[in-house]
Amino acid sequence: MSFLPEFLDEIRLRVLLSDSIARRVPLTRKGREFAGLCPFHKEKTPSFTVNDEKGFFHCFGCGAHGTALGFLMDYDHMSFVDAVESLAGIIGIEVPHEEGQRPAQRFDELFDLTQSVERHFQNELKNNAAAVAYLKNRGIDGETAKRYGIGFAPEGWSRVLDKFGTSPERIDRLLAVGLIIRKDTGKHYDRFRDRIMFPIRDSRGRCLGFGGRVTGNDEPKYLNSPETVLFHKGRELYGLYEARQALRNI
Repeated sequence: MSFLPEFLDEIRLRVLLSDSIARRVPLTRKGREFAGLCPFHKEKTPSFTVNDEKGFFHCFGCGAHGTALGFLMDYDHMSFVDAVESLAGIIGIEVPHEEGQRPAQRFDELFDLTQSVERHFQNELKNNAAAVAYLKNRGIDGETAKRYGIGFAPEGWSRVLDKFGTSPERIDRLLAVGLIIRKDTGKHYDRFRDRIMFPIRDSRGRCLGFGGRVTGNDEPKYLNSPETVLFHKGRELYGLYEARQALRNI
């Protein structure tokens, strides 16, 4: 996938490099530049500098050097396409592609919804002693649960529906991301009930859907979100985002 050169130039001009990097690495202003501990090698004295005027970062210790795109690709282990889309999202612009390619679609409201539901499931887990005990019995402690965003969908046919489906438009969004199911009668109910919940994330950490496992003997034992505009099962690998984050510590 390629992008229009004019669009890439616009990103380079409009993205404030120090702002993008400071989201991940603490920086301190030093005259016209910013400085901090290099995220690419261990050091006690800051040798990592960021220059907004020139639009690049440089480490005098290990030689790391590049632009905002290069930083995301090296630090977050993003692909070039993901890095471009991430920076475009920061400055709030659409991502055009070369003629003949399908324009990238943005589903900000749907991603906001899945993120909110992910937090909802995590809060439900904290309030359910039986679910916490089940995870501990399976060798999953609190730190691991937090790292993978594990949550819990309690019993009930409309917990998510009642909380997040407060208007016809919101119900449509829940349907679009596969969190509720529509009956033949036109009524709706939650897809996930009484299950340990695992968010399925893309390479940028955005929640695309969920996988749920029962804690008892109900069937099906495992249930995943269906194919949606966000979630395409053949394109995603569970745990890839977390694995990439772990590479930072190697």
